[in-house]
Amino acid sequence: MQLTTEQQDMLALIRDFVDAEVAPYASEFDHRDEFPEEMVRRLKEIGLFGITIPEEYGGLGLDLLTYALVVKELSRGWISLSGVVNTHFMAAWMIEHFGTEEQRRAYLPRMATGELRSAYSMTEPHAGSDVQAIRTQAVRDGDSYLINGQKMWVTNGLRAGMIMLLAVTDPKADPRHRGMTAFIIEKEPGVHQQPGLTVPPQLQKLGYKGVESTELVFEDFRTPATSVLGGEGGVGRGFKYFISAVELGRVNVAARALGLATAAFEAAIKYAQQRETFGQPISDHQAIQLKLAQMGTKIRAAELMVQDAARLKATGARADLEAGMAKLFATEVAQETTLEAMRIHGGYGYSKEYVVERLYRDSPLLILGEGTNEIQQLLIARRLLERHKV
Repeated sequence: MQLTTEQQDMLALIRDFVDAEVAPYASEFDHRDEFPEEMVRRLKEIGLFGITIPEEYGGLGLDLLTYALVVKELSRGWISLSGVVNTHFMAAWMIEHFGTEEQRRAYLPRMATGELRSAYSMTEPHAGSDVQAIRTQAVRDGDSYLINGQKMWVTNGLRAGMIMLLAVTDPKADPRHRGMTAFIIEKEPGVHQQPGLTVPPQLQKLGYKGVESTELVFEDFRTPATSVLGGEGGVGRGFKYFISAVELGRVNVAARALGLATAAFEAAIKYAQQRETFGQPISDHQAIQLKLAQMGTKIRAAELMVQDAARLKATGARADLEAGMAKLFATEVAQETTLEAMRIHGGYGYSKEYVVERLYRDSPLLILGEGTNEIQQLLIARRLLERHKV
């Protein structure tokens, strides 16, 4: 793949940042489950919160492929850091493509600088992959909507000053998805309790530490009618808007998996050449070489799939099949590669002193996020049957 000079410069900048300021400290932050304030400040300085936001709104105006490659590099250092950017990016993309011009001018410039950071909220305690089962409701009340319900697994749910929220506005709609609307909800960042909204203590997780995952509890939370994404014309179109953004999310998750797998492979191949048994480096043993060959080959295949999906989505074409395939394959490769890296490290791979322990704990998140891989396979199969209908 031939990158432009601009793409090469951006990736070199991110790679240097990750090598110097992220990778050496990521495990410490992970083990303390501590939010990386200084790293996030640096992301703002670099301009990553506005990486795809058009220049006219204060962003860098870069393409989706560049974004995917940047996410890979961030995730090579620490997937939690890429998580800080991801939901924000999806919300900005939705405002750019589906928002009114007033909404673009009101939000995108502040989002581009990172002054305003966004969360993305669709999942509920009883509704994960089955998005049409959500129950959170928004009822029109004069010039406002009153929102009631509970959301789950909201990345950046506490620290974000904005939430892109999916809610039911017409419970009687048939099909049900036509009764759902997307809202741009503003809130106080870092505040657990405010009128109509409670952010409980963050959920405790196996991995993906350092970035909060929270619940959101709405009880007559009042938001102006102008917060409907797309204005009055956006009422009832929220499901479409969110699912379109999920395609981006799946490209993002695939890129994160690619970065995670790359980090595991780099740790494993370095260790294999340094660790000696029976008087020779373990990289001389065929058993280790076979593992490295499988890891390297699958990572390269995942890389090509991520690039293909990002390019297609950037054209505006439907990319659910390609994004789904990339997400499915790359995330399975990440879990397999982190396990193989741990096996190559032997007992040391189980120790917190080595990075593969953290990578191994982080990898299952990617198999579950943006639609489980089981659901992903069903979606892929349906699209394949559509394309090859006889």
